[in-house]
Amino acid sequence: MEIAGAGGEVPHNDRNKELKAFDETKAGVKGLVDAGIQKIPRIFVRTQDELTEDLAFKNEDNNKIEIPLIDLQGMDQRRKEIIDEVRVASETWGFFQLMNHGIPASVTNEMIQGVRRFHEEDVELKKQLYKKDLSRKVQFDSNFDLYKSRSANWRDTLRCLLLTPDPINPQELPDTCRDIVVDYWKHIMNLGGTLTELFSEALGLNRDHLKGMDCTQCLTLGGHYYPACPEPELTLGTTQHSDPSFFTILLQDCIGGLQILNQSCWVSVKPIPGALIVNIGDLLQLISNGKLKSAEHRVLANHVGPRVSVACFFRGSTTRLYGPIEELSDENSSVYKHTTVKDYTAHYNCKGLNRVSALDHFKL
Repeated sequence: MEIAGAGGEVPHNDRNKELKAFDETKAGVKGLVDAGIQKIPRIFVRTQDELTEDLAFKNEDNNKIEIPLIDLQGMDQRRKEIIDEVRVASETWGFFQLMNHGIPASVTNEMIQGVRRFHEEDVELKKQLYKKDLSRKVQFDSNFDLYKSRSANWRDTLRCLLLTPDPINPQELPDTCRDIVVDYWKHIMNLGGTLTELFSEALGLNRDHLKGMDCTQCLTLGGHYYPACPEPELTLGTTQHSDPSFFTILLQDCIGGLQILNQSCWVSVKPIPGALIVNIGDLLQLISNGKLKSAEHRVLANHVGPRVSVACFFRGSTTRLYGPIEELSDENSSVYKHTTVKDYTAHYNCKGLNRVSALDHFKL
């Protein structure tokens, strides 16, 4: 089925047909690129409303400002200094780059290559995993919110529910990246444990406080693939959003494109070889009663590609009720309602990436 080319806003009925036509290919954005398109389909073209909203923000000169860089080397000797750096970065940016995190470069490089191998394998094999069902242990799709968003994103995703909290059977993972996902998963869990301690102490709590709240009990890995785009100025790789997690650990290649909204400016994140990116998620902002910041971010489309990134989302217990930590709030100062991860995630997925924070729904 032919998908109409770019050319302005799409009437509702036509848009639904074009979304369905794209979805039914089960080939994702890469399928469009492989077909040799020269103009992006209209469903990917950003609406006038989106472009108008963007006028409220500025693009910061990349050479003028960078997100914090935190080095974990010598943590036993420098722990207080590192905790202070984590606190400042988490309160002001909600993002920081992390060096000397303990994951070998051989592992991170192979993780990037493993995700790329999956997305570039035979499309008929990928189609077997193509579903619009976020509860599946392993899922391939393009735009989980395809039918809700104002414009589709130029991105395909392999999503693996590694801990739900039950661990996935490795045999369910794709052959092309199974071994490296299992290896990377072990390293990420160790780093996640370290970060929960640092976040706890940054909040003035006992270092095991967040661990005791099961904040790393569930883990989802998202392997994102952003093909080269013929008209990157018309679309986005990922729409502005914050993450429905406690925190996220992001591995990215050298292409770049990630931008963070800070003080009404879009700040581009320069890829640093060997570094990982850590960002505060909505749930950590909620339980810290707004002390730590879940920052809005997005990914630009690019003439160059593919860009590959691997996001690991720590989501917490599926049964526990989460609300502002007592030591950080009282009955009169609590900003947010109590909620479960299940209810929060359901609301987030239902609304899609619509540039409105899901946290707004849970404010008192």
